[in-house]
Amino acid sequence: MLKTDPRTFLDTIGTKHFADSMELRQELTPKLRELLVRGRAHAERRLIRDRDGVACAERISALMDNVIAIAYEAITHRLLAMSNPSSSERIAVVATGGYGRGLMAPGSDVDLLFLLPYKQTAWGEALVETMLYLLWDLKLKVGHATRSVDDCLHEARSDITIRTSLLEARFLYGDQALFNEMEQRFNAEIVQSTKSEFVEAKLRERDDRVARVGGASRYLVEPNVKDGKGGMRDLHTLFWIVKYVYGTTDVAKLAKLGMMEEEAQLAARCSEFLWRVRCHMHFAVGRAEERLTFDLQPTIAERMGYKGRSGLSAVERFMKSYFLIAKDVGDLTASLCATLEAQHAKKKPSLNRSTATSRRGRNSTLESDDFFVDNGRINVVTGAFVRDPVNFIRLFWLAGRHNLPLHPDAKRLASVNAKTIGPTLRRSRMANKLFLEILTEHAAPEVVLRAMNEAGVLGRFIPEFSRVVAMMQFNMYHHYTVDEHLLRCIGVMSEIERGELVQEHPTAVGVFKTIHHRRALYVAAFLHDIAKGRPEDHSEEGAKIVAKLGPRFGLDANETDTLVWLVRYHLLMSDTAQRRDLSDPITIRNFAATVQTMERLRLLLILTVADIRAVGQGVWTGWKGELLRALYYETEIVLGGETLKLGQRVEAAKDWLRADLPGWSDEAFARYADRHTKSYWTTVEHPRLVKHALIVAAAEASGETVATTVATDAFRGVTELFVISPDHPRLLTIITGACAAAGANIVDAKIFTTTDGMALDTIVLSRAFERDEDELRRGERIAKTIESGLKGEILIADLVKSRRPSSRHAVHAAKTFRIRPEVMIDNALASRQTVLEVSGLDRPGLLYDLTSAIGRLNLNIASAHIATYGEKAVDAFYVTDLTGTKIVHPGRQQSIRWALLDVFHDGAEE
Repeated sequence: MLKTDPRTFLDTIGTKHFADSMELRQELTPKLRELLVRGRAHAERRLIRDRDGVACAERISALMDNVIAIAYEAITHRLLAMSNPSSSERIAVVATGGYGRGLMAPGSDVDLLFLLPYKQTAWGEALVETMLYLLWDLKLKVGHATRSVDDCLHEARSDITIRTSLLEARFLYGDQALFNEMEQRFNAEIVQSTKSEFVEAKLRERDDRVARVGGASRYLVEPNVKDGKGGMRDLHTLFWIVKYVYGTTDVAKLAKLGMMEEEAQLAARCSEFLWRVRCHMHFAVGRAEERLTFDLQPTIAERMGYKGRSGLSAVERFMKSYFLIAKDVGDLTASLCATLEAQHAKKKPSLNRSTATSRRGRNSTLESDDFFVDNGRINVVTGAFVRDPVNFIRLFWLAGRHNLPLHPDAKRLASVNAKTIGPTLRRSRMANKLFLEILTEHAAPEVVLRAMNEAGVLGRFIPEFSRVVAMMQFNMYHHYTVDEHLLRCIGVMSEIERGELVQEHPTAVGVFKTIHHRRALYVAAFLHDIAKGRPEDHSEEGAKIVAKLGPRFGLDANETDTLVWLVRYHLLMSDTAQRRDLSDPITIRNFAATVQTMERLRLLLILTVADIRAVGQGVWTGWKGELLRALYYETEIVLGGETLKLGQRVEAAKDWLRADLPGWSDEAFARYADRHTKSYWTTVEHPRLVKHALIVAAAEASGETVATTVATDAFRGVTELFVISPDHPRLLTIITGACAAAGANIVDAKIFTTTDGMALDTIVLSRAFERDEDELRRGERIAKTIESGLKGEILIADLVKSRRPSSRHAVHAAKTFRIRPEVMIDNALASRQTVLEVSGLDRPGLLYDLTSAIGRLNLNIASAHIATYGEKAVDAFYVTDLTGTKIVHPGRQQSIRWALLDVFHDGAEE
């Protein structure tokens, strides 16, 4: 960035003085705007060429310095004609905030302090007002304050934000002596007496900020680059603390005070990378944008020169680099806290946020002389890892065993020496025994494993795990990186075992007490996604990897076989529950044939619950829990050999229903029962049998052929719509259209046809409101729309077209993700229907579009099962032709496949 001399710049507008500020602004604004455009374009070209984020931020800051200088010169000499103001008419223009550090992104705010000697004068007021209006004319976001030196010090004493702002204040233009006075008094009167207070306030502020922008994890897959954990603000916090406590950020001086030179160099690398990302983001979007969203990630990856390699796309490689930097920022934070503690003897919380053990004495030893308790945290003697490499694992084993947090010095020493971990330690029986105990015998395995991961020990000890460290999956389903997901999965499983999730997962908590292969289950939870990011199927490849790791960890042959099976089939229960008709006996028989034993069924249920819960906030729903429990209990019956004959099950279902309808006569009940097929009685749950009977009776009493009712279920997080109507091929299309127009999300649909041609439909919707009364009102509005559509009072197609909702999720997905649509047609998955499984990019109204296409193909839909994985929809339809038979002709199947694929192509064109 070539600096423009303010006076030379002003010579381009002549030597005249301006009569008023409006005339000055009209003259200067277009020229300054051109200067900004050229300067930013130059900075962007250099950023792409040199790949130096800090240099770019410095150029943007220098460009703004130039604008401020030109504005000051023009206002004071060409407008106010005050080249020699009096002692009271002095002012210093000061940069604060990020601008004060001399680093700015293209869309950063311009933070200014107008510093006065005493109180505001007419001259100073005119200068400040004119400068601000000029900057606003340039469309700059300006944060400003006008204060005297005394005002600054008074405000700084009570406001930590102002204190931070003054800490990084930088003189720009005006009266240098005035600025020097403020700086000297600030250091002498404020900083020297409030160091501990400032450190505590900034660390507390950091925790609040991280919680506000997305929780404690630095591995959220759409991170906030500025305010998220491991982001730029964390580095700024370190900068502020170091400068406030030590009075300098000079590396040579800091080294003498205890900060290692390697840490300073690491901070510089992290700062450069984060500034590069942030500047690219602002340039790409054309404004300030701090959240690295899915639609922005491919653009930034391309601008930064990333290419796809080794099974990872360019964007996944870029995001892995980002998350590794975020990890380094976290390590720097811990290191600085350790240095501060050594000087101020501050105590830290326990490792798992509970009360730490009472063994807190300085130099209190543990089981090994290589370790000791230092101020309530476990520390390690110098040379311990060289003397006995098993100490790499023993350190964390002891931390978990005694519920002690790691001393940052111990973590740093482990991290520095982790590169020495090799085959000898990996083959060590003692090391593997201790690791398996960490995984299976400690109260907080997730916390201990995360500490191992952050120290770099976990990936070195298990090289297969290192491949998924900081690895993101470029989709909207997974909220965390792969390693973070695996650690959270272990945490959820531990909570299930301890009974802490009994309200949400009563079945999983109950069966945990009966399992035999507990160790294999924990290892499976830890390693089930270990092969993610490879070109091959991750379940099959993962099974091969754990077949080797199981014996290494000390699992016996039976445990290893169970481990391999769990990893290979860890998605089976979830997919079956969400995408198959659980009322069809073939579904249960096929699932049971794969599971084979009750032990595997129990293990798979627990693993599936933990896996789904660990994906991210809001992914687990009560409805998914209901489906898993239904699959579990139906399979339990088959595996236990307790299957009743069909006739017995039908009669039992009728007897249960009859008992719940005491007001019905025997003749009325017999007539009603004869209207239903055997499959109806064996596949509909008892509560729905009752609801169906009541809705049919009410409709007949009122003389209506179309009727609806609504019921909510807070535990499962769903709302059920029950619909009775004369059966016809477009019935489900009308229902899905009404739901699409209302923006309602269907998660399941079942259609039963009576012997006299009536249809009984159960539609399950995701819940939208917490309060039942609000949810019932919403459901009743949708039900009324369905009734109007079925009676021909409205055209559903027109309603959908006029009200098709604009969804951020869908717009986000359509702009960013490319998913190849697929249609699978299978006649072996159901006893009486053909299964059409359709997958592709989700969008509002997709289910309506698919059911419309199926209706045009003259197919009857018996049930629909809807699963959504972020941006990907996987919908399964159980269909027959109009004669009630399966679709077996190859030509007919191909026509169906083309028609359903066209739905996605038409949606893309829209």
